Amino acid sequence: MAVQPIRLFGDPVLRTPAEPVRDFDKELRKLVADLTETMLDAPGSGLAAPQIGVGLRVFTYHVDDVIGHLINPQLDLSEEEQFGPEGCLSIPGFTFDCRRALRVVAKGYDMHGEPVTVEGSDLLARCVQHETDHLDGVLFVDRLDREARKAALRAIREAEWAGATPPQVRVSPHPTLGRAL
Repeated sequence: MAVQPIRLFGDPVLRTPAEPVRDFDKELRKLVADLTETMLDAPGSGLAAPQIGVGLRVFTYHVDDVIGHLINPQLDLSEEEQFGPEGCLSIPGFTFDCRRALRVVAKGYDMHGEPVTVEGSDLLARCVQHETDHLDGVLFVDRLDREARKAALRAIREAEWAGATPPQVRVSPHPTLGRAL
């Protein structure tokens, strides 16, 4: 297990849809361990594989003292919504109010290929939706209304870390996936 560098807003890997996991092997278990350790070190409520430069559909979460992960998630969202503050480890130092479904049922797999269902509301629902968005190349600022998005992007452009050069290393244990772009 090793803490990995977190990719920042502007890194193309954050806008690239991730590939489904096909091999539930030792390398995948190491990826889940690295994601978990990096998320806890940050600290954050969730972390998706693209945020550490790996283009696979994997994320970890840490909500209400529960640490977990989900691979190849499929979401069923409630029609009822919540509106509140959301942040992102790839956009450090900022939170913006974002609209999300209040409840989620997420189906996928654990690192051993066993089926898993994660059900939750409020923060867990927000986290699962946020991390799944990362797997689709979507950032939470994309979900803000027009005026809030303009203000958020302006603030991000002025951030101390804006324009930082992303690490150009391949952190994926998978030989054909997860290369830095």
